[in-house]
Amino acid sequence: MKEKLYNIPINDAVNAGDECPFCYIERKIEQDMMDFVLGSGSTYMESDVRDATDKAGFCRDHYRKMFQYGNTLGNAWIMKTYLQHTIEEANKSFNAYKTTPNGFKAIISKKGREESAKTNSITEWVNKRSRSCYICDEFSAHYDRYLRTFFEMYDKDLEFAERVRNSKCFCLPHFSDLLDYAGRCIPENKQQEFANAFIPLMKEQLAKLYGDVSWLIEKFDYQNRDADWKDSKDALQRAMQKLKGGYPADPEYRAKK
Repeated sequence: MKEKLYNIPINDAVNAGDECPFCYIERKIEQDMMDFVLGSGSTYMESDVRDATDKAGFCRDHYRKMFQYGNTLGNAWIMKTYLQHTIEEANKSFNAYKTTPNGFKAIISKKGREESAKTNSITEWVNKRSRSCYICDEFSAHYDRYLRTFFEMYDKDLEFAERVRNSKCFCLPHFSDLLDYAGRCIPENKQQEFANAFIPLMKEQLAKLYGDVSWLIEKFDYQNRDADWKDSKDALQRAMQKLKGGYPADPEYRAKK
């Protein structure tokens, strides 16, 4: 299959030999967005970018990563206009606040808490803001296309499909999404083929990780101090990634000097 521009990130991710190619893509987009927002190009000084970041804000995790990135001035400019936007929204929400009827029921009842969130202007506003992040939203905006591109390549490119089958498979969250998208992207018989190929591989990879983590524990026994580490040195972070996605052992991503 002739490589197209939108195939390149998928091919790069599979060729990386990672625990999950979609974690690899997600990290690449996140780092590109960090560079875009705070990098040396001074994008944060452009009004249209700040309008977008003011509207979306950032999640807790990306605030931490932005702080670690190292551009204090850029972070301060983004924070200044975002605070201004937030104060305007907050004042509207604060001024519209009313006490919740049957407030005690709202504490002890799930339905009550849901109803309280709908009628409490401050809770409703904060909940809405907490679901929005400029960097997370960028990945979400492209994730559907990456999943569909993956299945287009898997369906039409035998060499690519073979490379994926010989990979370390996926993390559990992205594997779940792939199984869901298989029903939308490939015929039913190929959906079953995909499941038949990758469910055993997922079982195999999880079992291997269990063995690697178990041996990591055994290496702390003084009797095994001279024994081969096998594949256990990075087993902990690989297991964390396989179970939840992401890269728990990654160093801080900092601005390029």
